[in-house]
Amino acid sequence: MLHAQGPLLTVDLGDKTSRTEDIDEILESYVGGRGVATRLAHERVSFDVDPFSPENRVYFSTGPMQSSNMSFTGRTNCTSVSPLTGGLCSSNAGGFVSRNFADAGYSAVELTGASDELVVLHVTDEGVEFESVPDLAGATVPETVAYLDDEHGIEADRTMVVGPAGENLVRFASIMTSEERAFGRGGLGAVLGSKNVKALTFGGDSAPDIEIPASQMEIHREAATDDHIMKRQGTVAVLDLANEMDGLPSYYFSERHFEGAEGINGDAVEKKKYKKGTCSACAFACKLPTRDEEAGVETEGPEFEVTMAFGSNSGVDDIVEVMKSNELCDRYGLDAISAGNTVAAYLASEDEFGNTDLIHDLVEKIAHREGVGDDLAEGIARVHDDLGVENWTVKGMDFAAHEGRVLHGQGLSYAVANRGADHMYAVFYSQEYPLVGKDDAYPPEGFEGKPKRLIEKENQMALNDSGIVCKFSRDFMTPERYEMLFGADFEDLLAVGDRIVTLERHFNNQRGFDRGDDTLPYADELDGFEAALEAYYERRGWTDDGVVPSGNVPA
Repeated sequence: MLHAQGPLLTVDLGDKTSRTEDIDEILESYVGGRGVATRLAHERVSFDVDPFSPENRVYFSTGPMQSSNMSFTGRTNCTSVSPLTGGLCSSNAGGFVSRNFADAGYSAVELTGASDELVVLHVTDEGVEFESVPDLAGATVPETVAYLDDEHGIEADRTMVVGPAGENLVRFASIMTSEERAFGRGGLGAVLGSKNVKALTFGGDSAPDIEIPASQMEIHREAATDDHIMKRQGTVAVLDLANEMDGLPSYYFSERHFEGAEGINGDAVEKKKYKKGTCSACAFACKLPTRDEEAGVETEGPEFEVTMAFGSNSGVDDIVEVMKSNELCDRYGLDAISAGNTVAAYLASEDEFGNTDLIHDLVEKIAHREGVGDDLAEGIARVHDDLGVENWTVKGMDFAAHEGRVLHGQGLSYAVANRGADHMYAVFYSQEYPLVGKDDAYPPEGFEGKPKRLIEKENQMALNDSGIVCKFSRDFMTPERYEMLFGADFEDLLAVGDRIVTLERHFNNQRGFDRGDDTLPYADELDGFEAALEAYYERRGWTDDGVVPSGNVPA
């Protein structure tokens, strides 16, 4: 089975030392990326660790496909215990850092301890340099990137950066790379902030020599020539369809249809797009560099999730205003989905939907924990009572845009996902939208056949995150192509994904997570939800309480 190669680099931030060790057995069993990081975390992180304590660890990792020239492979994984959910969480980002990471020669980098001063870690094939950077305290992501370029000649594509939100321990702070790409969900930027790490840089000339089958270029050619709407409008292309299905969360989830959708839909974004945008080696080029000269705003996006969070869910029907919110989140290092939904919760409490000046002010206040922003920085699950609004989260993570009250399998996915209410954990929504030409679609309503398919999708997405292969490759990656690329039977590859999901669940079980956390604010509205949940547990081999039996914990 194809897998990542190279040693684990462990960096002790307290002692400012580093060491390497061989982890070949783990790489062989877990491929790379999320799989290897999950296995390491399960072994090395205490089950009762506080996410902000020095004993928490952060893992960065990449996979064998970062040695290819294939589209959909410009991604990097990050894993730690989330300050937002309290569970083990993996997030991955696109951009261009993945191959610079691979050039350093390590399969994974582990950060432990905490620095007594603000530092930048320069990771190369010669080791780690610790740079004290007190003057960067409070610096925005662009300011930090500019410093690294001006002082060291290190461009944005070699960096991972924490903004003020991470330094201020905002529970949904992101880690930014290539300046505008985010390790977004779960607040892992705040974990770096708690360790006094402002940025990491990567480089070297020691990329592993991993032989990728030449037929990879079939996928690359198809990605280059396919006339896919995402090449023009990114993920926001689905917004009109979601709205037509009464499946677009609006006004802090109180409604499911937004009358101002035309102002924030795919056509609106496409009108502001001024060039193509992509990730490393990818010919699909689905990113959205946008700008509005009159407003003086330039950003990348917004994607569908952000047009929901800062658009329909906040009562905003102007794409330029959503672009401004997106740009502020990138500047300060905030997960734009959680930031937008948390702002929407505040707007609901104050009856201020559509107040864009207030929205942008709140984003700044959250990033700096100023005034009401200090409370909002804790996230919806911790602040909803004080605001007097409903807790629209699962396991502490707020919802993505794909509406589980309409797409019932996606609703089940939100409930059981170890990461919380996240759409990318299984990408089950792609099975339920009535898209032309899909031969594996399920009806949106009901649960028949969905628990089994959900498990397959969770396992496949865990494999993708370990490979690492972008989840937007779904129209191009067949079982036969997985087998061709990774040199193993598809069922054996899905078994890798099963081990990853099970390890995550077991880790979280030890932290107190069980069936009571696998629920939805609207579970009672979904006929058959509890039966589907039980069918999911049974197929996973877990108990009726959603707990992994001790004999089922993977090695």
